[in-house]
Amino acid sequence: MTDLSPDDRRHLAHAVALSRQHMEQGEGGPFGAVVVRDGRVLAEGWNQVTSAKDPTAHAEVVAIRQACQAAGDFSLDGATLYTSCEPCPMCLASAYWARVSRIVYANTRDDAAAIGFDDKLIYDEIPKQPHDRLIPMTHAPSDEAGGVFADWLRKADRVAY
Repeated sequence: MTDLSPDDRRHLAHAVALSRQHMEQGEGGPFGAVVVRDGRVLAEGWNQVTSAKDPTAHAEVVAIRQACQAAGDFSLDGATLYTSCEPCPMCLASAYWARVSRIVYANTRDDAAAIGFDDKLIYDEIPKQPHDRLIPMTHAPSDEAGGVFADWLRKADRVAY
């Protein structure tokens, strides 16, 4: 943990503690996350995939959702995401969509793979063309769907994100 401030170390330790606590309580896998901005914890999360029966309830996604609610904004610009493990592709994408400014993590994706949480398949699938992916994908263009996008461009009160 080089180049980390005492606050970084404290928040990362908090994320790791959440991972242990909620894993031991049987709420999900061994993952925890904390979102901090301006020295203030906006939210914390832990893996709830099995307890919530929600495959998207990863620690980072849970923390990002709660942090956005606490901030009253979909942007977490200026925030740091502290997480007990390198974010999976879904969590990393969520951090980008939320405009998280920095991520600090403890375990690596290889560490996660070694205990049965291997994201390699997803990393390998993302760069493929849709028709080459393992999940069959069919492009079905629709005039109505295109019209919705065209209407979005004309919508005077749209919020860009």
